[in-house]
Amino acid sequence: MAVDIGGTFTDVVLESGCRRYTTKLLTTPAAPERGVLDGMQRILADADIAPAEVALVVHGTTLATNAIIERKGARTAFITTEGFRDVLAMRNESRYDQYDLNIELPEPLVPRHLRFTVPERLDRAGRVLRPLDEEAVRALAPTLTRAKIESIAIGFLHGFVNPAHERRAASLLASLLPGIPLSLAAEVAPEMREWERFSTTVANAYVQPTIARYLRRLEAGMREVGFTAPVYLMQSGGRLTTIETACRFPIRLVESGPAGGAIFAAAIAREAGLDRVLSFDMGGTTAKVCLVDDHRAHEARGFEVARVGRFRKGSGLPLRIPVIEMVEIGAGGGSEARIDSLGRLAVGPESAGADPGPACYGRGGTRPTVTDANLELGRYDPALFAGGRLPLDADAARTALMRAVGAPLGLSSAMAAVGVIEIVDEAMANAARVHAIEAATALEGRTLIAFGGGGPVHATRIAEKLGIDQVLVPSGAGVGSAIGFLRAAIGFEAVRSLYQRLTSLDIAAVNALFAEMAHEAREVVAPASFGAAIRETRMASMRYVGQGHEISVPLPVRDLEPEDRAAIKRDYEAAYARFYNRPVPGSEIEVLSYFLVQETILPEPAPPPPQPMMRAVRSAERRKVRDGATGIEADWAVYARDALSPGDRILGPAIIAEAETSTLLGASWRGDVTAQGWLMLTHEREGDESR
Repeated sequence: MAVDIGGTFTDVVLESGCRRYTTKLLTTPAAPERGVLDGMQRILADADIAPAEVALVVHGTTLATNAIIERKGARTAFITTEGFRDVLAMRNESRYDQYDLNIELPEPLVPRHLRFTVPERLDRAGRVLRPLDEEAVRALAPTLTRAKIESIAIGFLHGFVNPAHERRAASLLASLLPGIPLSLAAEVAPEMREWERFSTTVANAYVQPTIARYLRRLEAGMREVGFTAPVYLMQSGGRLTTIETACRFPIRLVESGPAGGAIFAAAIAREAGLDRVLSFDMGGTTAKVCLVDDHRAHEARGFEVARVGRFRKGSGLPLRIPVIEMVEIGAGGGSEARIDSLGRLAVGPESAGADPGPACYGRGGTRPTVTDANLELGRYDPALFAGGRLPLDADAARTALMRAVGAPLGLSSAMAAVGVIEIVDEAMANAARVHAIEAATALEGRTLIAFGGGGPVHATRIAEKLGIDQVLVPSGAGVGSAIGFLRAAIGFEAVRSLYQRLTSLDIAAVNALFAEMAHEAREVVAPASFGAAIRETRMASMRYVGQGHEISVPLPVRDLEPEDRAAIKRDYEAAYARFYNRPVPGSEIEVLSYFLVQETILPEPAPPPPQPMMRAVRSAERRKVRDGATGIEADWAVYARDALSPGDRILGPAIIAEAETSTLLGASWRGDVTAQGWLMLTHEREGDESR
């Protein structure tokens, strides 16, 4: 069983043999575990399966992300080296907009009056220059108590090389302040660059009490209703981990839901034999786009959360964690439409969420959203939305659109809805363009894999904007991220920084470092692997001396030998040339950090079945739908997806409806049902004779 908590909906998927059951229900923000447990019990009833028969539960959640973005985490204190109190505020002194005199930067999660220092100092090699002042650490306890601190982050200068001072300070505070969780930079982000390391550690401490309490409540609630299966959490890097590890490092869950979507898209690409894919996941609150090449989502060593500048690198809080690289914007079904101060139509990033939700939900929401606009255009059947469990109020949607958008702009409610949809589609297409440019790749020739509750609704229009001619909508698209959880490997990534020149690399020290990291990863992965084979990969983060950014280079999975220096240099120069066209002869190379990943090896997918001959089918059901691109209203054919069979061909304009989503085909699109039951949509150019 897999459960994905989103900002608007909670998705649950149950796989039993070759059968799959899915459900979608509104998230319960005040007590997220209540919605999860309701969904789990509902789906078990549908499948006629007892809770004790479930062998594995995989969970992903946006709770950590939301706590940071909404600033609703624990009251956190940060303790650091004397003289470095303001590292979190000073950042690295870079500006994401050099010419903005009124530039806005995100406020640190810990305000200055809750940042404390103690005398201690290590040099860059980890040697003690000044011993830890233990009395100063003890003296902080009454101050932290008076300040009603709920969580503590500890990060000392060069603590990633020698964690002794951080661990001793944590030991002292744990004895004086029992029950208050402690996050150590040497454990959360043991890498060089103090701002990124401290920011990640503070974020971990900020969300730790919230996430730990939630996971323990969920675990207890599951046991009460009869579940005995182990529970694993999806991490931002696309691998699963245990509840214990998730409670210790909750910051690694920040992008867990979107990561499941990327894993889902990669698995579909692998089964379909598609080498170049754009994953498009649109939910109720956000939309996510991710590049998938050679059946693997692009990965990164860090990302930013809570950006104050849209698409602006450097405008958020940095987190140094393994993460699937994607762009996420506030463009979901619940994104609110409004007229801004310049009289322009704007959509998002504010969201109606699950409570009160869009106006058409009838739960008290009054502002128009993307869902309201889609309903006004005829894209949804009000009686069958979310499988019929959430009937929609078309009059409420029309009223909200007219009041907030139509009347101010002198438009009908229908044309106001067209404007809302075109704005949000362009925002999502632009996010994909930016993502491709930053990854130095092209979108043309890729297949767009669309999923999430809103993905198939908007996919073909976004594909047109991006010059993509093929869209794949897999089975279970409405709950794709949750299905992705069931396709993920158990895994853990360990990282350590050890700064050295390649020419004088201390081979013994590097081997000892990898041995320590392998032990750390093995303790997490081995107990959860269920006997599956485990794969290990090793990487080094390297650069030319004097440069500011690194390139990751693979290393052999064994103890290094002195002769390996030449091979590592060749591999680095080859990687550098791929990015920058040529290496830099005569320049020295330095190694900053080492990474080790252990993960279970997933079974190879079965070979795809032969594709059937296509035959056009017709539907007797018609519905008035207004085209979001042209604004023209016409009769569109409506098909039930569960009534379609492999080999069926549908010609646009048409809607293919299912319980969790709907797929739209404009007049220039056709849809083929593949042997796997997927929808392969093709954009037909002028003169195409395939019809």
